[in-house]
Amino acid sequence: MSNRTYEATPPRRVAFLGLGVMGHPMAGHLARAGHAVTVYNRTAAKANDWTIACGGRAATTPRETAAGAEFVFSCVGNDDDLRAVTLGADGAFAGMTPGAVFVDHTTSSAEVARELHGAARSLGLHFIDAPVSGGEAGAVNGMLTVMCGGDAAPFEAMKPVALSYARAVTRIGEAGAGQLAKMVNQVAIAGMVQALAEAIAFGQRAGLDMPLVLDVIGKGAAQSWQLDNRGKTMLADQFNFGFAVDWMRKDLGLVLDEARRNGAQLPVTALVDQFYAEVQALGGQRWDTSSLIRRLKSA
Repeated sequence: MSNRTYEATPPRRVAFLGLGVMGHPMAGHLARAGHAVTVYNRTAAKANDWTIACGGRAATTPRETAAGAEFVFSCVGNDDDLRAVTLGADGAFAGMTPGAVFVDHTTSSAEVARELHGAARSLGLHFIDAPVSGGEAGAVNGMLTVMCGGDAAPFEAMKPVALSYARAVTRIGEAGAGQLAKMVNQVAIAGMVQALAEAIAFGQRAGLDMPLVLDVIGKGAAQSWQLDNRGKTMLADQFNFGFAVDWMRKDLGLVLDEARRNGAQLPVTALVDQFYAEVQALGGQRWDTSSLIRRLKSA
């Protein structure tokens, strides 16, 4: 459990849909910050476990969960999962009061964000696409970075609540802009991790003292979050640190789909995506993204 402290904000009635690796601690921060939280998870046992650990209450459908909530947060798997918890007779939109704000933290397509923004508006609701960066550790410690797309007024209303589990909550632009910013984030990460993997593998083949080398170059222009946080674990062949290869491939698939639509050229990203496919073939579906180095060691 995180030791973080919370800014004083008026208690709100909130809902949280999806209690996976990210959603469970995020909803926990909302409860510890003093908000009245109702949760839903497709596997009901996870919702019940959350209430035992964090208080609040569990509901059996997204619609029931969202009823009476001022803000409804979600963190599910993909576009289809997001549609399943928002739309239809049992979806959250059907239970929300006009004026309420739906905040989606799923990494999904910009297309579905725009679709649901429009669907929400037709019902007198608000929709903010708000993917996050920071991984499992960021969620547990309440230190996520949130990139948002949507209308300015509902963004400003939800920001103090989202700061329960985030260190930065920023509106990038209109609906879909949050998802596009997350794609930029993943493109940058993919390239950096591959470069770090190649650098480490090269240094090892050259017979260098790589812990020392990483310490030295980490004080210069090669310094990065990935080097600081994953360099030594890559050397130790340890890949159990959060964001999994399967999830990265999902995200890079979204990136490459969007690039085909907007004409962006992403040759390195496309190549790294295929390298991650090779890691999956090595059995690394749930290894973290720094496991790119494994395919270089197995060559």
